[in-house]
Amino acid sequence: MFADRIDAGRQLGARLQHLRGEDLVVVGLPRGGVPVAAEVARALGAPLDVIMVRKLGVPFQPEVAMGAIGEGGVHVLNQAVVHSAAIHRAEFAAVQERERAELERRTRRFRGDRTRVPLAGRTVVVVDDGIATGSTARAACQVARAYGAAHVVVAVPVAPPGWTRKFAELADELFCLSTPELFFGIGQFYADFSQTSDEEVAACLRSAADRPPSAGAVRHGPGDDPPGRDEEVDVLAGTVQMRGHLTLPPAATEIVVSAHGGAGSRHSPRNRYVAGVLNQAGLGTLLIDLLTDEEELDRAAVFDVDRLARRLADATGWLRAQPEAGRAGMAYFGGSTGAAAALQAAADPDSRISAVVCCAGRPDLAADRLAGISAPTLLIVGELDEAMLNLNRQAQPRLRDAALAVVPGTTQLFTEPGALERAAELARDWFTLHAAAQSAPAKADYSDLT
Repeated sequence: MFADRIDAGRQLGARLQHLRGEDLVVVGLPRGGVPVAAEVARALGAPLDVIMVRKLGVPFQPEVAMGAIGEGGVHVLNQAVVHSAAIHRAEFAAVQERERAELERRTRRFRGDRTRVPLAGRTVVVVDDGIATGSTARAACQVARAYGAAHVVVAVPVAPPGWTRKFAELADELFCLSTPELFFGIGQFYADFSQTSDEEVAACLRSAADRPPSAGAVRHGPGDDPPGRDEEVDVLAGTVQMRGHLTLPPAATEIVVSAHGGAGSRHSPRNRYVAGVLNQAGLGTLLIDLLTDEEELDRAAVFDVDRLARRLADATGWLRAQPEAGRAGMAYFGGSTGAAAALQAAADPDSRISAVVCCAGRPDLAADRLAGISAPTLLIVGELDEAMLNLNRQAQPRLRDAALAVVPGTTQLFTEPGALERAAELARDWFTLHAAAQSAPAKADYSDLT
């Protein structure tokens, strides 16, 4: 699944782009988690540090964790393993003492004279090369909390099914690229799972400390350029107040309004990931919930495309009135019924929408408005989602300027490895192409994807 830890870190960093621009610290679990974390930190433009934890292995089977210890006196015990292995108190104390000494040695070795990166009030992304029992990662979450982390994210390349249950009360967000059913150990999913040395860990930390802050990183120093606008917003649509999340990189020339026909969709990891990919390309985004919590429970409201389209148009008008929007162009991204709302809103002659992307959308719900859409439109569908694929194939010739991109080996929700990344890249390229081509329109060739 992964060539090595560097490859795993790059894939994981791509998946976490929705976090870019937040006040982040990425922490790796020594030793194998640090090379993975280094690539994640690089991708997110965030500082890198380690959280020092040590697994407490069963004396006669060290690979099996009976607990873990961490900085700040954190201690995690796996009672089930201790009881099933019949570990005596003296045996446990001996293992703990040995691992405590090793933890202190590695802390001195890895950090040297550098001080610990402050975690208080920040989002801390805890990264390892995979989850087996989860003891060390759980201890790391507790260490992060002890040092004042405001938000804890656990991110790993691979873990067994059901791994999230172990972190229910310890982490705020959990991300894993793959949870294969046949899981015997982390190493089986790496072509190269050779041991990471102390020297490699120290080199990763030195390199990260010497790297200047990324353009996407949150800055704190006086005189720094403002990072742009990134905040929760309230948008009034008639008498209904909609919730949204607005991200405006400095000098954004195009803003994508992401429309989804549900409440709370602005917090969806999938939607935030796509927004992060667009933000990294310099595009602004507004993730807007077109329904309230109460309305989402009404199936008729979910499929009321007229209502969704009106609210989307209201959100676009609100956005154009924001001083930070300047003269930026407006584009629409929609999924499912939100895609139908995006198409219908774009058909309004006064909408002035530069481009539309529908991902696993329902263009049939806006069938009578398709011919009136002049904005270049990209329809993205999974190859294995036959029902949606047929609907989008029927809609494409009814649009004036449209392309159909079929992502191979993918179902409706794009949960397959690399599928969501591909869909986000297609959307990004479509928006940047047509934002840049407003004065001299050009067409991209997507025929190789159909």
